[in-house]
Amino acid sequence: MRKHALKNAYDFGKADPKKILGKVIAESPQAKGDIPGTLKLAAKICGEVNSMRKEKVEEQLAAYRFEKKGEKARRIELENAKEGEVVTRFPPEPSGYPHIGHAKAAFLNYEAAKEYGGKMILRFDDTNPEKESQEYVDAIRSGLKWLGITWMGESYTSDNIPALYSYCDRLIKMKKAYVCKCAKEDISKCRETGKECKCRKIPPEKQMEEWERMRLGEYGEGEALVRYRGDLKSDNTVMRDPALFRIITRRHYRQGEKYSVWPSYDFAVAVLDSLEGVTHAMRSKEYELRRELYYSILKNLEMREPELIEFARLSIKNAPISKRLITPLVKEGKVKGWDDPRLPTLSGLRRRGIAPEAIREFVLGFGLGKIESEPGWEKLLAENRKVLDPVANHYFFVPDPVKIHVENVPGRKVELKMHPKKEAVREVEVGNTFYIAGADAEGLKEDDAFRLKDLYNVEVITKGDSIRCLYKGEEVQKGTPKVQWVSEPHECEVWKVGDLLKNGHYNEESLRVEKGYCERACLALEVGEIIQFERYGFCRLDSHSPLRFVYSC
Repeated sequence: MRKHALKNAYDFGKADPKKILGKVIAESPQAKGDIPGTLKLAAKICGEVNSMRKEKVEEQLAAYRFEKKGEKARRIELENAKEGEVVTRFPPEPSGYPHIGHAKAAFLNYEAAKEYGGKMILRFDDTNPEKESQEYVDAIRSGLKWLGITWMGESYTSDNIPALYSYCDRLIKMKKAYVCKCAKEDISKCRETGKECKCRKIPPEKQMEEWERMRLGEYGEGEALVRYRGDLKSDNTVMRDPALFRIITRRHYRQGEKYSVWPSYDFAVAVLDSLEGVTHAMRSKEYELRRELYYSILKNLEMREPELIEFARLSIKNAPISKRLITPLVKEGKVKGWDDPRLPTLSGLRRRGIAPEAIREFVLGFGLGKIESEPGWEKLLAENRKVLDPVANHYFFVPDPVKIHVENVPGRKVELKMHPKKEAVREVEVGNTFYIAGADAEGLKEDDAFRLKDLYNVEVITKGDSIRCLYKGEEVQKGTPKVQWVSEPHECEVWKVGDLLKNGHYNEESLRVEKGYCERACLALEVGEIIQFERYGFCRLDSHSPLRFVYSC
């Protein structure tokens, strides 16, 4: 809606809610179900857009894409891209579980390569033995496969250490890099003041000896590092002789104790992008200042230069994605593991019943724009409903159940549709005892008539701890309220999740357990199956013992 309001304001000077209505419904058909409500919201958003300056409208409009009539526009446009020759790479560090931010980066790289008939490489940026493990490598690979992302070629930065060492040799011999043994505080001071340290003046021959000593393990952590010879007076502080290699003596999950000198991200990513044939290297906007260093390293090494593309990072409001924030919550038992459905980790999203297709549409909706955003869950859940609504089978569930007894009606077997638009049915045996939701029972009084949904009409005779009703026929009567029911007391619980954080702190009310009864057919569902509890919402079966569902949307 905002997208079309911005476009309408840009084209005609002022956004008109009636003029954008058709375009909104075309993209979001569910809006047609409540035209007055849709128009009301459109008027509100158009009002907000009309209060903006033209420059602000243009800035926000740049975050959206529009297909031109008569042609299928590319979803992701790449500059200087040649059909069949595009190579992208997704380079996660295996230091934690993948999350929604990783999904955005992965999908952008994957879909861009697909658009141009190219390929995407999966490269594990594993040059920090202190943080990385095979567990995280496996989690990333598993997460990508679940999302439906495939890659042509897989590499590990740690497998390329000898090649990276040789390129460092070249830089040192060219006087473009040097070994620095200054104290950390002195290095910071020199970078701040723009003065060179004594190590910078040592000739290349001596530098090569020091570099060899580093690799042989003659220096400990923090005693020496290789620095790039940049510009100590540069306004871009990244260029003030940054580190290219540092010493870390911890055991590496893949290389063991083979190496103790490890490249920085800045050095490794530039060299490997060039070596692996990457044509378009995408990364988040936080690296924009490092663009100059990326190209400077490649120019000095006379290596091929890929196109660098920066985009805005993505996170979800009140849902932490960093390992630093999540680890304490896991250890303290405040969340139920890294796959807790309140978390925006891929395993958490999966457990919540978020479909990969919904994640794809959600993250690609932000495109390669650089405007920072931290949406709430609503947009992702709306995409999820679009995916699940046509396919999820329907079942009955009543929270906080109240028993009702219907008189003057025989038991029978009834067929209930698995989905309003499908032919498949399930058979349910009913007697004269039912259970309805506590909220529905609360509003009933004597002589009230209602319809047991998809079954028959009843009338309340008496109301107490349970409710006695009288059978009142099969015919659907207009205006009679419909009430959800189950015929047997199969206990289950539904986890209803909310924002994990509130005002930056753990939200004690972020997980609520709702108990009730579901129909017998739910006992045959497979763990992981996503269904729709009618008049309640989409839920994913999380466990059989206890019988537990997680509410999705």
